[in-house]
Amino acid sequence: MATHSEVSSPQMTEQLDNEEVREILKNTTDLRQYSRQIEKEFKEVENKSIEDYIAESQNIANLHNQINDCDDVLERMENMLMSFQSVLNNISTEITQLQRKSVSMSLQLTNRQSVKAQLSQFIEDMAVSEEMINIIMETPVTERDFSTQLNVLNHKLSLVKELSFKESKSTSDVSDVLQKLRLKAMTKIRSYLLEQIYKFRKPMTNYQIPQNAMLKHKFFFEFILSNERHVAQEICSEYIDTMSKIYYSYFKSYSTRLTSLKFEESCTKDDLMGIEDNASKGLFSKTTSLKHKSTIFTIGKRGDILNQQLEATIIVPHAQLKNRYTVEALFRSEQYALVDNACREYLFVTEFFMVRGTQAQDLFNQILGKTLTLMIKNLETSIHDCYDTIAMFLCIHLIFRYQLMCHKRCVPALDKYWDSLQSVIWPRLEHVFRLNIQSIHDCDPTKFNKEMGPHYITRRYAEFSAAIVGISEHFPNELVSRLLLELQNEVECFILRMAAIFPTRKDQLIYLINNYDLVLGVLMEHTRDNSKEAEAFREQLNARSAEYVEEILAPHFGGIIQFVKECEHFFEKEQMDELRKQERRSLALVASFSANWKKSLEELNREVLLSFPSLLTGSQLLQLALASLVQYYHRFHKLLTPNARAQLTNIHVVMVEIKKYKSNY
Repeated sequence: MATHSEVSSPQMTEQLDNEEVREILKNTTDLRQYSRQIEKEFKEVENKSIEDYIAESQNIANLHNQINDCDDVLERMENMLMSFQSVLNNISTEITQLQRKSVSMSLQLTNRQSVKAQLSQFIEDMAVSEEMINIIMETPVTERDFSTQLNVLNHKLSLVKELSFKESKSTSDVSDVLQKLRLKAMTKIRSYLLEQIYKFRKPMTNYQIPQNAMLKHKFFFEFILSNERHVAQEICSEYIDTMSKIYYSYFKSYSTRLTSLKFEESCTKDDLMGIEDNASKGLFSKTTSLKHKSTIFTIGKRGDILNQQLEATIIVPHAQLKNRYTVEALFRSEQYALVDNACREYLFVTEFFMVRGTQAQDLFNQILGKTLTLMIKNLETSIHDCYDTIAMFLCIHLIFRYQLMCHKRCVPALDKYWDSLQSVIWPRLEHVFRLNIQSIHDCDPTKFNKEMGPHYITRRYAEFSAAIVGISEHFPNELVSRLLLELQNEVECFILRMAAIFPTRKDQLIYLINNYDLVLGVLMEHTRDNSKEAEAFREQLNARSAEYVEEILAPHFGGIIQFVKECEHFFEKEQMDELRKQERRSLALVASFSANWKKSLEELNREVLLSFPSLLTGSQLLQLALASLVQYYHRFHKLLTPNARAQLTNIHVVMVEIKKYKSNY
């Protein structure tokens, strides 16, 4: 399109010129005249233009001058702006330099402040104030200000010692003063601690008071230990020597005085389970004022020593001169006194002397080792001729509980001591236990009276076994379980041997039931119902009871029982012809039962109740016999022919009569 316009435009101009030329030619006849006219017009226009130019020449000149002035102004502005640009560039450079200087100065300031803080702290740590000198030199060690300045002095001494390894020259300015203060502080502290230790040696001293005073200033020993080890060793040795003698003297005296409170008549080898009981034998002396005397086979209230009396106040010998105590009571008092003192001593030495682990154990052994050895030897002496098994077993369980108590107090230092005590008691306990077992084995049943009540050996065993099982419930032991099983087997054999001396099976069963019932009753009273010993005797009692029921029913209802046992298989096999053949026999049995059953029940009731000293046992056996009779009666009823069944006493009549013998026990 643009190209087309450019082509057509000259053509249009040429066309217009041609038209104008044609118009001129049309109106004018002389072209030369027309040309002169045109030139004249041009001349007039030119003259007018010159006149206009001349008339405006001043304005044009002014305009020219103004343009030149503007050029000058613009040039100056350009120069000024270029100058400004140069200045701004210089300012930017200066700002950058200032920023760099600011960062550098900030870093320098931070470094100087850090150095200043460290230097100030260093100067403060190194400087020895007049106040500290006066307090260390003049103030008593028990004052709080002395302890405060002693901490400061210890810090300065540690710092000087550390800097001396780096060959720091600053230490030479204060080392002499600090060493003099150290010697003065050491002298005062040493005197104070030795003074506290010497207080232990005074008679009737409560040594908890000086111990608490030493613990209050436990930093004193730390200061001595870090600055003069031989002085620390001197104080430690002095403390060990003092306390070792104090504990040894105290427990030696206490053990001796406790021994005088022991029952005068102690158990001997004549007090074993199988040896016949005499009036003079027993745990307590005749001179005691106790009304109810326990034997060595009954625990009674002696078991309280493991529970309510475990942490009871220790026995004070001079206040209990008229009283007498069992072996385990004296043992408990002595061991609880040891636990109390030993735990406090162990905790003291670990805190004051700053020892742990084997070091604490070694220090504890140096203090109490001699005392512990004495107590072990005393136990060996006292246990050598002890025949009281329950007492020894209670002592072992006291050891278990006191060891646990020590662990709860975070004191493991007595573990070896407890093990040593056990190693003394266990062999003696096992030996005496086996002597008791052997004494039962050696018993001759023929030497005893034929009494169907519980034997004294059975009673002793029941009480003894219940005591041992009850004591060991929380701390079971394999050796004890094995010994109890051996004793149980021996007692069962003895009961069977004793039963054999009775001529009739019924008397034998009565004897067995009386003895088994006694053992089971005692075991269930003092132990868990499901203990192994209780289960064993429960099985024996049930078996012998069932056999006894058969024995006592036989004289009165033996015919019916025999008939049921012989003919029941006919009924089961539906051999009714065979049952009908027994009708004559069954009619005789029915007639005999109808005539005698009430009398038989009365005799049965009387016989059972007279045979057993325990009304509960007799009642239970009677009910068991009557229940068995009812079962046999039902089975007998099924086997009868209609004729015989019609003559049999009605079961409801029998049940009404049986209910009369129902006991309330």
